[in-house]
Amino acid sequence: MSRAMLALALALALVACNDYGTNPGGGGGGQVAAPANLAYEVEPSGTPGAPSGVLLSWEDDGNPALAVWHIYSRGSISESYLLRGSTTSTTFHDNGIPHLQYYVTAEDQAGVESGPSNVITVDERLALQKPATLTTTSLNGAIALTWSDNAFASDPSAFKVYRIYSTPYDLDNDLCLDQWALEGTTVAPEFVAAALPNGSPRCFGVSAISIEGFESLWSPIHQDTPRPDARNVVLYARQEQDDESGFRFWNDFNHDGVAQPNEIGVVGLGSSPGEDFSVERDASEALFITPVRAGTKVALYGNAPVADLTSIDAAPVNGFGRAGLEALPGWGYVFEMDGGDGFARFGALRVTHAGKNFIIVDWSFQTDPGNIELLVGRGGTH
Repeated sequence: MSRAMLALALALALVACNDYGTNPGGGGGGQVAAPANLAYEVEPSGTPGAPSGVLLSWEDDGNPALAVWHIYSRGSISESYLLRGSTTSTTFHDNGIPHLQYYVTAEDQAGVESGPSNVITVDERLALQKPATLTTTSLNGAIALTWSDNAFASDPSAFKVYRIYSTPYDLDNDLCLDQWALEGTTVAPEFVAAALPNGSPRCFGVSAISIEGFESLWSPIHQDTPRPDARNVVLYARQEQDDESGFRFWNDFNHDGVAQPNEIGVVGLGSSPGEDFSVERDASEALFITPVRAGTKVALYGNAPVADLTSIDAAPVNGFGRAGLEALPGWGYVFEMDGGDGFARFGALRVTHAGKNFIIVDWSFQTDPGNIELLVGRGGTH
């Protein structure tokens, strides 16, 4: 049933079911008119079908004889309306799961109550579709999220906003912890969750909110992990300039097992056995990315150039080797490295320039031990 047809059905049902004879004192013979244009908006709680409250609002006609407004409600159409509260404001907040129906009356200075306003029915069938897909991309201290815009596209006039939630993710047990919190809201089908600690996995979910405040079911849940990166790093051929020809994704200077900012993405001596790789020039003057440190291996990412560092997905499960790979502009490379604690570490590289004497690269490194996510761009449920 379309939204318009549903609204019509609700209106016809109300005509048949409303019984204002249960309105205490609603005579309508005083100096004030019934409130006009009663409307509502429920407050999303993160749990579809269970809003945390409802906010009622109506118009004030400015009549100086007005003393107070009364709000009546009932939990089902088989119940009688009861007084829910009174206010001198044109809004009323009802905390908790809303009742099914509400109306408002006005009372004048003489204590005479008006007839009822229009009745509003809090109907969760007005909720929108859930976002059908969710995709995430790991960034430095952030996660970029995109999702299908089907909730808006299905009924643009009924759409209000998307809500984005996150919670810590237990990578070892493949479990989203029950600590969900609101990251933010947006009208666009994209969002960047920022100020996140690198190496700390999180789960994400998105819901759609209607103009009445109803929350849809959530999108598929997806997990991702922020990680450090950098752009436009120059590395020379070792035969040209040894002291800037080596690269170490993480050099634990402090020996504390924690990747400090000054320990990540360190350029050094290509001739040092402690570098993850060096840039080597062969007899034909081609430049190669060559693993150096024991326990470091490299694999070509895919079989074609990649558009950006963010195009590199999770580290592959095989294909790593110790042989050097030619540095080709636009191509991606993934490294598997011994972390010294029984867990591998993974890094990614994209070559943006390869000349005779040096290459320019973008790189990323996953600080979470054993986590293959470098720049995840996949949708999925975990």
